[in-house]
Amino acid sequence: MEERTSPGNFESSVLPHLDAAYNLARWLTRNEHDAQDMVQEAYLRAFRFFGGFRGGDTRAWLLQIVRNTCYTQLQNNRPQELATTFDEEIHSEKSGSMNPETLLLRSRDSQLLRQALEELPVNFREVLVLHELEGLSYSEIAEVSNIRLGTVMSRLSRARERLRQSLASLLSKNSAGDVGLRAVY
Repeated sequence: MEERTSPGNFESSVLPHLDAAYNLARWLTRNEHDAQDMVQEAYLRAFRFFGGFRGGDTRAWLLQIVRNTCYTQLQNNRPQELATTFDEEIHSEKSGSMNPETLLLRSRDSQLLRQALEELPVNFREVLVLHELEGLSYSEIAEVSNIRLGTVMSRLSRARERLRQSLASLLSKNSAGDVGLRAVY
């Protein structure tokens, strides 16, 4: 069995996931500088505890550390972001003809998607980023987030619905603005 605590092994095992760590931290904190700080703190923690890592997916292990670091920072500095309010209209199951993927393909402006994603509560942003942007499986998300598999699936479903509604709202506002501008000219 190879030595897990050597700096070379840490570098080759954990450093390749720097982009994924930053991506998750950026979406959770919604701030570039906070994300950099969180990734730096997470990597320090990962290095400190690398000797206790018993194998498995180093990416999931690192993302769990990043997630916990971000949530601690949010809890200490921005606790209102961790609260998810229940809205019957948003959380109810409605059949819509457009899903988030369709809206994404139709949208020419990635800024609208970014804005819609940033408007989501942090727990919804987290599962969307981990699944859609980082490609983690449901079980990997459950491990990283320390939640049950069923919770991952329901949270992802609700996150997609909220994203779809937010995108639809932003697109309609954008279209209304375009119509108003065309009327002026």
